[in-house]
Amino acid sequence: MHALFEEAGKFMAGRILSEAESSAQVELDSGKRVKVKAAHILLKFEKPAPAELMRDAQATAATIELPLAWEFAPEEEFGFADLARDYFSANATLAQQAGALFALYEAPHYFRRAGKGRFKKAPAEILQQALAAIEKKRLIQEQIVAWAGQLGRGECPQPIREQLYKILFRPDKNAPEYKAVVEASRATHKAPLDLLTQAGAIDSPYQFHWKRFLFDNFPKGTGFAPVTAPQPPADLPLAPVQAYSIDDSQTTEIDDALSVQGLGTGTVTLGIHIAAPGLAIAPGSPIDQMGRNRLSTVYMPGYKITMLPDEVVQIYTLDEGRANPAVSLYVSIDEATLEITGTETKLERVPVAVNLRHDQLDHIVTEAWLADPSIEVENTPQALLERREQLSFLYRLAQKLKAQREVVRGKPETFNRPDYNFRLAGNAGAEPTGSETVSITTRRRGAPLDLIVAEAAIVANSTWGGLLAEHGVPGIYRSQASLAPGMKVRMGTKALPHAGIGVKSYAWATSPLRRYVDLVNQWQIIACVRHGKTAALAAPFKPKDADLFSIISSFDAAYSAYNGYQAGMERFWTLQYLRQNAIAELDATVIKEGPGGSFLVRADSLPLVLPVLGAQGLPRGARVRVKLGEIDDITLDVNGTLLARLDDDAAQAAPDAEADAEDDEEATAGPIAIAVDVNEADAAPAQPAAASH
Repeated sequence: MHALFEEAGKFMAGRILSEAESSAQVELDSGKRVKVKAAHILLKFEKPAPAELMRDAQATAATIELPLAWEFAPEEEFGFADLARDYFSANATLAQQAGALFALYEAPHYFRRAGKGRFKKAPAEILQQALAAIEKKRLIQEQIVAWAGQLGRGECPQPIREQLYKILFRPDKNAPEYKAVVEASRATHKAPLDLLTQAGAIDSPYQFHWKRFLFDNFPKGTGFAPVTAPQPPADLPLAPVQAYSIDDSQTTEIDDALSVQGLGTGTVTLGIHIAAPGLAIAPGSPIDQMGRNRLSTVYMPGYKITMLPDEVVQIYTLDEGRANPAVSLYVSIDEATLEITGTETKLERVPVAVNLRHDQLDHIVTEAWLADPSIEVENTPQALLERREQLSFLYRLAQKLKAQREVVRGKPETFNRPDYNFRLAGNAGAEPTGSETVSITTRRRGAPLDLIVAEAAIVANSTWGGLLAEHGVPGIYRSQASLAPGMKVRMGTKALPHAGIGVKSYAWATSPLRRYVDLVNQWQIIACVRHGKTAALAAPFKPKDADLFSIISSFDAAYSAYNGYQAGMERFWTLQYLRQNAIAELDATVIKEGPGGSFLVRADSLPLVLPVLGAQGLPRGARVRVKLGEIDDITLDVNGTLLARLDDDAAQAAPDAEADAEDDEEATAGPIAIAVDVNEADAAPAQPAAASH
């Protein structure tokens, strides 16, 4: 005796060895013996053999027309044998009965299962919906196959082109566009990005990077909703100074300016004047929400996305020829010793006499020019000559302040690699296309004008950080516990030391037009100035305010993404510079061991870190000549091969913890990670983080 039974959703047949009231021992053709519950046995038969019955039943099931079977089926519950007799004949064979069972079981849209071997036909309206869904699924699958075929032939279907960034970086794995890319990637054995590139989905490498950044960070676009820019208070006093700013020529959001009074009197007053949008923008207002949504201005070569609408920026930027609202820190300094003897913060309007541009003046304002009044440089602007004595004093002060900080931090600031300036020819501030001619120039870190501005900002940020702490008003601080390797700068609400700068506390407050945390801190500083000892009650953010922690978290994420994009775009334009100037070889310095047996080197005259083969065994600091390989504008990759060593074995540079940290950050720039892969595993893109005080 044989039995056909169901086990775990599968139908099997075998010879009954023994049978009890509630179960039976059945031997399968494989020789395996199983215990089967009596309720699971659907047919018992002598002939044919189990394997033959299963084969004939499956063939019979394939011939059953389900719409016709559904018509034949009774409205009430029925068994599979009943349907077989109605569909085939009153004398339906075992193969026909088993075939009806298989067909019914595999068609839940036509027949609902009502128990072991029992079924009930689906209502007509439910059946129609199910059939429509099945047809839709069939058509989608056909579309997936067709799209995958097109991709494999090097053609990109328009729907996939339109979903390019979503497919690559934030995929919906149920979407047919995504499935088509996965299918084509498997079939062609190509990485998704390579597949889509070869299929022409990416029109422009620059647009690929730009649109990807917008997709991740500005999905609704970079424009602002119409706003009415708030006007500053009308009762602000006019400061008795003539201030001047020092910025790059491309800077339009001028946040800070300086003034000097009292030279030759023994006590000099340095004014550090910060644009004050916080005097008019109210926390929670529509403009505040715009700033909080963006959190920072986004910079990239030739273009930027501002944090605040231009209508607001133009009211508060410290343009020359105007007296704009400012939060001013006045620092009293002993002219002989250059020691700070006192500070005072005021809210006022500050006349700005001139906007100096360091990229136009750095070649004039040198250490020698500041130290020796007899040195003359051709075409020196009159506005600069008029402030020569002040700049000389400010440079000596900046050197003294830097030296004092170095004592606190326990070591000199030795990091002196140049900064690089990018200029796109004919760009004029418009959104780049990626085809512009790029020029790259260097600017020495610690140049006089650079040092003056940097030290003034440190004085303001550290002084105001202490002011907030003294008044019990929370702020957003940057701190670093020590200079030990791996000890990163962190943001928090406590006034903790910043070991990297060498100050007791440090609160970003000097760029409120460009960074949201500076605007938040400015509101808190304004409360201290206006309310003194009761400032904690009047400040917009109270101690342990959850909103502050939310701002810190959002800012950290956004600032990291923006800096990562800026670094990526600087690398993009550096690669364009190599191509446009036909640079096939360059001199570089070994910085560390890289992946795959390569070594990472830094170009001597360009902002470029790349892996080089053949540099094994060379020490850090060794200078080499490198032959460049092929440039990939999509992954921002370029490799090199060692041509020659340019120095001797004794030329190894001493390790520098600060340089090591920046090397690690620069070395993260590599191939773009794609969230699509043929194994359905998501991958998060790794972005280089930009360090900043």
